[in-house]
Amino acid sequence: MNKWSRIKFTPNLSLGANGERVTGSKAHIELSKNAAKEGMVLLKNNNNVLPLAAGTRVALFGKGTFDYVKGGGGSGDVTVAYIRNLYEGLKLQKDKISIFEELCDYYRNDIKKQYAAGAVPGMTIEPDVPVELLNKAKAYTDTAIISICRYSGEGWDRKSVVDPNNKALWDYEREMTEKSAELFKDGDFCLSVKEKEMVDTVKASFKNVIVILNVGGMVDTSWFAYDDQIQSALLALQGGMEGGLAAAELLVGDGNPSGKTVDTFAKSLDDYPSTYNFHESRDYVDYTDDIYVGYRYFETIPGAAEKVVYPFGYGLSYTTFDVEIVSAGIVNCNCTSSTTAAGSADADIDIKAGKLYAKVRITNTGKASGKEVVQVYVAKPQGKLGKPAKELVAFEKTRELQPGESQLMTLTWEINDMASYDDLGKVQKSAYVLEAGSYDIYVGTNVRDVTKADYSYILNHDVITEQLSAKLVPTSLPKRMLSDGSYEALPQGEPVDTDYSAIGNIDPSLTEGVAPGQRAIPYFRFADGMAKNGSHDIMDVVEGRITLDEFVSELSIDDLIHLLGGQPNTGVANTFGIGNMPEYGIPSVMTADGPAGVRIAPEVGICTTAFPCSTLLACTWNPDVLEAVGRAGGEELKENNLALWLTPAICIHRSPLCGRNFEYYSEDPFVTGKLAGAMVRGIQSNNVGATLKHFALNNKETNRKNSDSRVSERAAREIYLKAFEMIVKNENPWAIMSSYNMINGYRASESEDLLTGILRDEWGYEGMVTTDWWTCGEHYKETKAGNDLKMGNGYPDRVKKAYDKGAISRDEIETSVKRILGLILKLD
Repeated sequence: MNKWSRIKFTPNLSLGANGERVTGSKAHIELSKNAAKEGMVLLKNNNNVLPLAAGTRVALFGKGTFDYVKGGGGSGDVTVAYIRNLYEGLKLQKDKISIFEELCDYYRNDIKKQYAAGAVPGMTIEPDVPVELLNKAKAYTDTAIISICRYSGEGWDRKSVVDPNNKALWDYEREMTEKSAELFKDGDFCLSVKEKEMVDTVKASFKNVIVILNVGGMVDTSWFAYDDQIQSALLALQGGMEGGLAAAELLVGDGNPSGKTVDTFAKSLDDYPSTYNFHESRDYVDYTDDIYVGYRYFETIPGAAEKVVYPFGYGLSYTTFDVEIVSAGIVNCNCTSSTTAAGSADADIDIKAGKLYAKVRITNTGKASGKEVVQVYVAKPQGKLGKPAKELVAFEKTRELQPGESQLMTLTWEINDMASYDDLGKVQKSAYVLEAGSYDIYVGTNVRDVTKADYSYILNHDVITEQLSAKLVPTSLPKRMLSDGSYEALPQGEPVDTDYSAIGNIDPSLTEGVAPGQRAIPYFRFADGMAKNGSHDIMDVVEGRITLDEFVSELSIDDLIHLLGGQPNTGVANTFGIGNMPEYGIPSVMTADGPAGVRIAPEVGICTTAFPCSTLLACTWNPDVLEAVGRAGGEELKENNLALWLTPAICIHRSPLCGRNFEYYSEDPFVTGKLAGAMVRGIQSNNVGATLKHFALNNKETNRKNSDSRVSERAAREIYLKAFEMIVKNENPWAIMSSYNMINGYRASESEDLLTGILRDEWGYEGMVTTDWWTCGEHYKETKAGNDLKMGNGYPDRVKKAYDKGAISRDEIETSVKRILGLILKLD
């Protein structure tokens, strides 16, 4: 604890039983470890090398044995009491295995030296293996475990482009960009030269070789997948503070891997359709791959399938399972045909009925207990719009099944959810459409290991499921990919004047890292009450004496504008707050970062629980796990007098290169929406707020505040907005954070199409929208667009100037204020 920590930061009330703290508690740390175990993916296990037999001797190779990465950097970092690396985890298995310690001493000392010289976890150099130690290790055992680690963070990408003239970066981001470019000349997707040398040395010297990948997302796996000298590989990802122990327990058979990939692992970085133009320009990214992201590309586009090493939804187990399709059809339908849903007259009735189902029996046919994930995909008719070959529509994880035990599951999905969006009018412009044809159902354990059901849903005519209006229409995206791998040209419009302001451009020095201003409150007599001029206090709204509308109508324009901006930190907060009008009884509500745990600055002296990174949580394919983690994180938030958690982050893994993929979930919007939705549900069960982010298309960190995401309306709706839509409609998150980037020329925080037209008018969202911290957007324009709160600080003088000029109205300001106060009123 640093000097004055107790003076600067307020105490809190413990939430645990008997006055015990839940923050960083044993129960939460155990939950973190078990969540990591459930999400880790067994990619390879030839000859059943894993789990390690009792009494096995092992030699540990690779800096990653000690250079353990618990999670990514930036807002995703977490202050913890300790971090358990792989070596420490394996040492706790000393009754089952033994370790060649002399080699471990060598790696430990090397990493200590690199850390002392300023290196951060995951950004160290792989040391050479001394010949003497190698020979001793060979004499000790025939089994080696190789650890490979990776680190990335907010503000820089995994294949970095160093621009010495870019002054927008924080010093830390600039340093990490330069360090990444130095360590990984071709990006950290591939092994470095030193790592390749180490791997070649190990596999030439040991009979059994096991690989542990302590990474944040997609990396090259071809180097071990096709090499018979490497028997086993565990995708351990970034497992939080107990990730090393979680991996170690799985290695010795204390638990059975049940994770499944949530991304497609291709042979090379160039095999991903997003790679070729990811760094084409600092000013824009053309989403020419359109809806063909991840498995939608690799399973559809001619010639792409052969580029896949491990497909979407893939994962092995220490046991085996049989998946039997018992039946499929329309929920509550008396249809007798096994192949036809209905003719044209009945099809509309079926759609209104709502759902299809697949009934599946899963049997554990092996010798160990374990869990399996059943996945349902639909192959839609290509029609006029073109579709991916398969799309995930439902999934469910079994309970832990004993050998010989079966479980019967019924998986259901909405018929309307199979519709495709027509943005050009090929069938019906600006509408979701079910095109005529056969909707075939596939059930299995990954996108490729599937069996076609006997039942298909057949439509004899096109059906419009939802008529909308055009939103987020691109003006500068030249083309997009079609299902046969060709491209179609897109209409070009007039470029957007992104930075227009009715009050003149803002001083660029005020758009980064500026703390909120302190607002003076005139003195008053306690006997007269807090409220100004005899007006009402916010408690009058709480207790039902007046409505929120009435309360807001009494506030001055200056008071209203004050509420639109971030407020100074109090207590343990370091990401500022909202509200803060004590003269009206409005509390100062604090926020906290943390997709992997509640982030409190180290100088405070409070350690929280670091949970696995979001991608690892997604690999559990288990909403119950996500809900439990969300509930635990929400408890830690609340116990520390914080109220709004800036999580979950759910942007799509469009490219392996995005430096922030570790805090996002998947390449697939459906699995993202289901699992992140469970996280929101868990967080808000504590009566604190979740903040869904980054809305939307924040798929690149380089120049993230001034890069234009150029995307078709169809791809935006079907891929990049879909998870947000699912969570808004199903879980009602209390807050949403707009993203830094532009979308088709408009800053996301200033996009009326996004924040009002889609989010509120189409989806019915009634919560609050905040900017990301220190956007380049103009405050009054953000408010007009439907972005209620400006963080980390507002610009009241500029908003007042816009108000005086008639560029924004009191009604528009009041609308945002009511949403901000509405969130505060929900809090305990």
